[in-house]
Amino acid sequence: MALGIGGSTPQQALSKLSDMTSGISPITLQEYQQRVSRAVDLMKQLDVEALYLNAGTNLSYFTGTHWYASERMVGAILTKTGQLTYIAPWFEESSLTDFMQVKAPVTTWHEHESPYQLFVNTLKHQNITQGKVVIDEATSFFIVDGLLNEATAQDIKITLSSSKPITAQCRMAKSNQEIALMQRAKMMTMAVHQAAASILKPGITTTEVKEFINIAHQKVGSNGSTFCIVLFGEATAYPHGVKEAQTLQENDMVLIDTGCLLHGYQSDITRTYVYGQATDRQRQVWEHEKKAQLAAFNAAQIGQRCEDVDGAARSYLSAQGYGPDYQVPGLPHRTGHGIGLDIHEWPYLVKGDTTLLQPGMCFSNEPMICIYGEFGVRLEDHFYMTEQGPVWFTEPAHSIDNPFNR
Repeated sequence: MALGIGGSTPQQALSKLSDMTSGISPITLQEYQQRVSRAVDLMKQLDVEALYLNAGTNLSYFTGTHWYASERMVGAILTKTGQLTYIAPWFEESSLTDFMQVKAPVTTWHEHESPYQLFVNTLKHQNITQGKVVIDEATSFFIVDGLLNEATAQDIKITLSSSKPITAQCRMAKSNQEIALMQRAKMMTMAVHQAAASILKPGITTTEVKEFINIAHQKVGSNGSTFCIVLFGEATAYPHGVKEAQTLQENDMVLIDTGCLLHGYQSDITRTYVYGQATDRQRQVWEHEKKAQLAAFNAAQIGQRCEDVDGAARSYLSAQGYGPDYQVPGLPHRTGHGIGLDIHEWPYLVKGDTTLLQPGMCFSNEPMICIYGEFGVRLEDHFYMTEQGPVWFTEPAHSIDNPFNR
């Protein structure tokens, strides 16, 4: 049996966990204000008249206002003169004001009124009747469609396009505090991983392990798991799982992928190991996965392209007989994704992403090997970029016999 696998009851494992959130602070008002200023600078460079931030992570990133998107339009309009105006239903104004970190006026609409008309009128009030207006790229189509129709109805000559050149450019490189928050969140999830591994026993179900992981994430100080994938046996070959729950048997491969939030920032870690005695086949594939992960890490150097990191992992796997490209047995998806307020965000470690690596960028590294009908192995750790190269948030697993480096 691998080190740290089995031997504890859920109660015993939970008793060893404690709150891990002390001594770490959320993003400050000053940092939010700096983000707004950075967006304004980019708007001027790109000749953008106004930026719309819809409820969600872009609104949260720039203003500290945590609000979730729904069928009602809630967001903020930022002009290139630096004026910020929130837009929301009238009955939400008080709540929205309470959530704001960056304070600004709120323009409101009643339920029978059009938020799109209010949006266009707000632009006109700011003397914006032509030019480029960029819309949060995560905004639902019905909002964009409503804005287009209203702009046409009022005969204003604005063009609408994606805010990605501004929002992604601001968010891709993380600040020291963002990195510190993710570092702590990942430490919390790693502690949960170790606890979950310790409760495994024949007959336990994937559902039971997921429920334990959610409670364990609460025990270390989060609100629970933001997501959780637990797979046993042949199901481990499917990156995001299968429909049916599984029951653990001796010598099954185990794959657990989970994460939590800390002050809005994400963790996301996967460990794969064997419950019982690993076969030669399981050991070989596990080692290939570990070396592919290391190849990607070593390729991540300042000034290299994101796609080069994916290419390094894929080249190694191809040399071992996997693939080619996205074919299985092999790596059927990208090597990694950016991470921050969103679990998956720009840039991506994938062919075609020519973004140059720069300090502050944060990525998952998870070049999974999928062998349908047998098992899969995914080792997922994250790293951040410095001037000297990549730095791991969490230490990769040493071996299939020592997945938690004990």
